[in-house]
Amino acid sequence: MPPKNRKVAVMGYRSVGKSSLCIQFVDGQFVDSYDPTIENTFTKKLKVRGQEYGLELVDTAGQDEYSIFPAQYSMDIHGYVLVYSITSEKSFEVAQVIYDKILDMMGKVTVPVVLVGNKNDLHMERVVSTDQARKVADTWKAVFLETSAKQHEAVNDIFTRVILEIEKADGNSVRDGTCHIS
Repeated sequence: MPPKNRKVAVMGYRSVGKSSLCIQFVDGQFVDSYDPTIENTFTKKLKVRGQEYGLELVDTAGQDEYSIFPAQYSMDIHGYVLVYSITSEKSFEVAQVIYDKILDMMGKVTVPVVLVGNKNDLHMERVVSTDQARKVADTWKAVFLETSAKQHEAVNDIFTRVILEIEKADGNSVRDGTCHIS
């Protein structure tokens, strides 16, 4: 089977680790310095349940609740990774605002989304509980993961899960190598 190309926007409040997650996923390294992103694009090939994918990640500039949702992030985007920091209530609120803006722009009831609580290595500074975030993700019918870009914890899972969510939204079931008889 030829590879399927999928484009995913990685969005969230400033300094929550959007670029760190992308770089950790694509290059396998953690960049400790903070350099605000305007927009970067990363590409990586990956295999999910036997299907080859060409994944294009659009690493976006940090948003806030007053940002106008950039129209280019509603066109030709197959799925979204919404990132907040577990150490920032504000970033969690902004992720929810971005989600609402995505729905408004797309004109849909649901979109393929993975909600990511990053900076899990800073658990002593946690202000957003796992339950709080899971409840929000459940209301969105979204996948929820907690990660640490720094410790490479669950980073690959984010992008595997967003692919699966995109395929589910498209009505495609990705083969899992098992036989189902109904």
